[in-house]
Amino acid sequence: MEKLGKSNLKMELPMLNFHSAGIDVGSMLMSVSYTSSDGNSYLFESTGFTGDLKKLVQELVGAGVTDAAMEATGVYWMSLYELMEDAGIKVTLINPAHFKNVAAQKTDIKDCQWIHQLHAHGLLRNSHIAADHFRELRNYIHERGVVQNQKSDTLNRIHRLLTQMNIKVQHLISDIEGVGGMKLLRAIAQGISDPGELLTLIDLKRFKASREELLESLQGIYKKQFVILLQMKLKEYDFFKEQMIGYDRLIEDTLKKVTAQVVSQQENGQIEKEAAEKGKTKYFRKNQYSFDAGEYLKQILGVDLIAVEAFDEKMLLDIISVVGTDLSKWPTAEHFVSWLKLSPRMKKSGGKKLGHDKKTINNPATQAFRLAARSLWNSKCPLGVLYRKLSATKGSKTANKAVARKLACLFYILVARRQEYDPSLYQKKQINQEKREIAKMKKMAEKLGFDIKKKVA
Repeated sequence: MEKLGKSNLKMELPMLNFHSAGIDVGSMLMSVSYTSSDGNSYLFESTGFTGDLKKLVQELVGAGVTDAAMEATGVYWMSLYELMEDAGIKVTLINPAHFKNVAAQKTDIKDCQWIHQLHAHGLLRNSHIAADHFRELRNYIHERGVVQNQKSDTLNRIHRLLTQMNIKVQHLISDIEGVGGMKLLRAIAQGISDPGELLTLIDLKRFKASREELLESLQGIYKKQFVILLQMKLKEYDFFKEQMIGYDRLIEDTLKKVTAQVVSQQENGQIEKEAAEKGKTKYFRKNQYSFDAGEYLKQILGVDLIAVEAFDEKMLLDIISVVGTDLSKWPTAEHFVSWLKLSPRMKKSGGKKLGHDKKTINNPATQAFRLAARSLWNSKCPLGVLYRKLSATKGSKTANKAVARKLACLFYILVARRQEYDPSLYQKKQINQEKREIAKMKKMAEKLGFDIKKKVA
């Protein structure tokens, strides 16, 4: 053992955030510890009422506080976050699991003082919060998803009601929510019970089932109580459908705001015109947006990501509403994938591999990438081939996560570099992979004594 000399290490932590504050957030009580411009620390409490929250923010601004850290507690932090952001205070939103893992006698001091102390020394890691317009977009998309789920529940109850009436048409029609299915339901709700008369309302060529099968399936128990219940359920369905269209308008208006920040006013008007012309179709796909979001997304992101096989408008809107468009917060694609919890997380102890961490992820962007990967299970594209190969060898869960990770890397690279998608690059990789596998099989055959050059009779 050799001594290398005296060390210059100082056993003290430097102050990185001098005029900072720590806030313990609750539903009705806010505990605040801060250091003012005179260098003294103060402690006070406030209720959760809007007037008191504004006074809290004014107190921090008047004391010269420039940085504040607070714990992400439920949804209680959101209103205070908005007020401090508008006041120009830099807010660090922290994951409770991060700062509670730091060993200290936390029970002897208040949470806000502990957060304040850690934040002053720069020991807290900030959570990703998108810009204001993207948070507004996220709220609309979330509420639209809630209404969509309520609409789906209403359709399930309609299915149950049809079963009570012993009507089996829902088993012969692939989608009862389609044009033909809804015409039949509305006709039954109007009191029509004759199967032959019901079939005259729909185009039989659109259905795989024969006329005789449809006639038998429409013979049921048309009691008045069932018809009344069907009328009420259809009113609920129409209400939720109207609500979804209302949220579509709000989402489109928000996209116009975001687009206006990216392009000039003249270009923005042209984009709205093109989107309106494309969106003039009478019908649109079930649960999809009733307007064309592709043009807005192309201008906001700088590239046309709809060209990627697994990406669609709904999936991309779910992602940018959480992530935003500023990907500089993640230095590389690997950092971005790690934040999404899509990278492998190996557990090691004593140099031995003990498996992988399995965590429940509530990040909507992560779920969007996973759903996009799942949609490739039957695709002929290179990523679809990879999904089926991994699914056959390592299971569907591993395949889904691996392909979702590749899609996240692809999203990061295309958006960060403003690079258009080139599917030929993946095709070249697939061809090279096939050549390597063929060469490997040839070597293995030669080792076993087979001459593969000769054709076997």
